[in-house]
Amino acid sequence: MNNYVITIGRGYGSGGRTIGKMLADKLGINYYDKEIMRLASKESGINQQFFAMADEKLKQTNIFKVSQNVYRGETFSDVDQISNTEIFNYQARVLRELATRESFVIMGRCADFVLKDYKNVTKVFVHASIDKCVKNVSSMSSMTEEELKKFIMQTDYQRSQYYRFHTGREWSDARNYDICLNTDGMTLDNCVETINNYRKMKGTL
Repeated sequence: MNNYVITIGRGYGSGGRTIGKMLADKLGINYYDKEIMRLASKESGINQQFFAMADEKLKQTNIFKVSQNVYRGETFSDVDQISNTEIFNYQARVLRELATRESFVIMGRCADFVLKDYKNVTKVFVHASIDKCVKNVSSMSSMTEEELKKFIMQTDYQRSQYYRFHTGREWSDARNYDICLNTDGMTLDNCVETINNYRKMKGTL
């Protein structure tokens, strides 16, 4: 298998998404984020809005029946009662199929866990201090500094709950990843080079 995959988990405002895009551009491979929802919707026949509602967070509404279940490759059975787990499983199925046929960078979606049995995967977690995250996103928001801090912490909490729900693991546990990068003391270019160098040393070419 000559293709490879780089999964990136990231704290909100840490620069992880930008790093992922830069890395994909540098390597000339596909970058997937919310595009996975469209692909999963197309394959499953489930309206994309359901995927969007459960995008890296747990939603409990009258159209979801929530039941905790670590991913084991299942698919859904009843389109009229679509659970968070079934929505997740279709995204996971798309990821696993993609990993067998192309190289790409994937943001979030517990991809490090979904693809944990694939040898051609480099798993990355990007984080930063709350002050750095606020600074990174302040120019794109009208919120005050305190409001941004609360929003960032809430977003990361939702991501951690989503991750625990579907994997049984802790989102920020370094043992889940090959590399953990603190962008407080690194440029984004440095981060891209570090990830790519590790990927090459790991033998994922």
